[in-house]
Amino acid sequence: MPVIDLGDLLTERTRTTPLTGVDAGERTLGVAFSDALWTLATPHSVIRRTKFTDDAKALFRLMDERGSDILVIGLPLNMDGTEGPRCQSCRALGRNLLRLRPDLRIVFQDERLSTAAVQRTLIGEADLSRGKRAEVVDRAAAAWILDAALDRLRVLSGA
Repeated sequence: MPVIDLGDLLTERTRTTPLTGVDAGERTLGVAFSDALWTLATPHSVIRRTKFTDDAKALFRLMDERGSDILVIGLPLNMDGTEGPRCQSCRALGRNLLRLRPDLRIVFQDERLSTAAVQRTLIGEADLSRGKRAEVVDRAAAAWILDAALDRLRVLSGA
């Protein structure tokens, strides 16, 4: 299945499959999952990037454990909405994952300022030290990205 628009999920599927959110960094993949009704995004884990096939296997294993075949990848657009090299890297990640698992559905979600928003929350509300923030920021950013997609789905569905 090719990359799809978020709105296509509303016509293509019923809400019985959790969504998987990914914050793709250079060294890590932050992972989050939604519930089956697409109402809540929860941070899950961080995959330390090594070789692509190993990273993909780790991600697919997590997705299979939750019965998810829909992946929401954060797209780090520039502030003016244009795409730079990091966007190209995220799109390449999606293409390569589709080569390994053609039935996967991939949606790209604007993630501008996701890490900054998560950092502010972790500093201000959670009062976490720099070391503890580093442990949770990638998976929290994945949840932030997934939550933004869930918000968009609610708007698109008229709920």
